[in-house]
Amino acid sequence: MRYPEIYVLRHGQTEWNAVGRHQGQLDSPLTAKGRAQAAHMGRILAERALPAELRVFASPSGRARDTADIACGPLGRDITHDARLMEVGFGKWEGLTAVEIDAQFPEMSDKADDMFGWHFTSPDGETFDQMHSRVSGFLNDLATPAIIVTHGITSRLLRGIWLGLDFAGMRDLTGGQGCIYHLNDGKLARYD
Repeated sequence: MRYPEIYVLRHGQTEWNAVGRHQGQLDSPLTAKGRAQAAHMGRILAERALPAELRVFASPSGRARDTADIACGPLGRDITHDARLMEVGFGKWEGLTAVEIDAQFPEMSDKADDMFGWHFTSPDGETFDQMHSRVSGFLNDLATPAIIVTHGITSRLLRGIWLGLDFAGMRDLTGGQGCIYHLNDGKLARYD
């Protein structure tokens, strides 16, 4: 399937990112660095020739909402919040650090060699197929070019589905905060 042009932004650094705590669908506020990253992404967007019909979507998580307000607010476009852009649900791992997960769920530590796949193995968490379904649903409903403010794993799925990648291809995509991924005409570019 061919999807419209998209710009994908991950939320800026949060207090939990800074200490290695898994947020999943829980939330923590942006740090000063996270706010600066959001402002930086806003400057990148301001330098682009954005399509007139472009829409802005964001996860309803506070960290994504705040990033969208900072980065996209100056563009003067309404921001639509869509729950399909939420981060992977980590189930019993939400709010825990890797050390705490290893201590409470030692059987999971050997799966951490594949960090992308590991995110979908949490007890009571969301599976890859469940997340793929909701992110695909969002992309299938997308009718115009868009800026999408979301999360790390969700960003990989958005980019991977848009590019037609399988699980292994999505695993190999890079991540990061403070950058923008631009997908258009079958190509992926990164702006830092």
